[in-house]
Amino acid sequence: MSHVHQNPIPEGALTLMGLIVVTALTVTTGARVFQLPPAAQPAAIRAADGGSVRVSERQLRFADRADGAVVVTDAATGRTVAVQAPNSNSGFIRGVLRGFARDRHLRGLGPDAPFTLTLWRDGQLTFTDPATGRAAELGGFGETNRAAFLALLTAKEAK
Repeated sequence: MSHVHQNPIPEGALTLMGLIVVTALTVTTGARVFQLPPAAQPAAIRAADGGSVRVSERQLRFADRADGAVVVTDAATGRTVAVQAPNSNSGFIRGVLRGFARDRHLRGLGPDAPFTLTLWRDGQLTFTDPATGRAAELGGFGETNRAAFLALLTAKEAK
């Protein structure tokens, strides 16, 4: 009775996988040692530019209503900009707000400070919490989700 242990993975494939792992570790270590900045940092690029590329900006507050709706108000005027019904297609806005509210809660901050929604000259849209410094580039979540926030920037106030 013969007992043979053959390696089902070809030796060339194992060597290639090992080289990939070593290369990834080398590149990562080199980036850390030489303190290379991450490639895509739109907020840092805009800060270096002095923020002069803003097209439009709005300070917004969000409040939950007893029926589950979210009321969006312009922080400068106190007027209602939009009401996001609980069963509407506002799930993305609610999800972003949940994450930002959680961050504030963990830092012991209340909901009073407004959020900033900014449209940049390059077409990018940024949602920022000045209280925590956290920002979300909204373009990476798809055009429909970006449009939901863009509507808040351009919405007329209720009288």
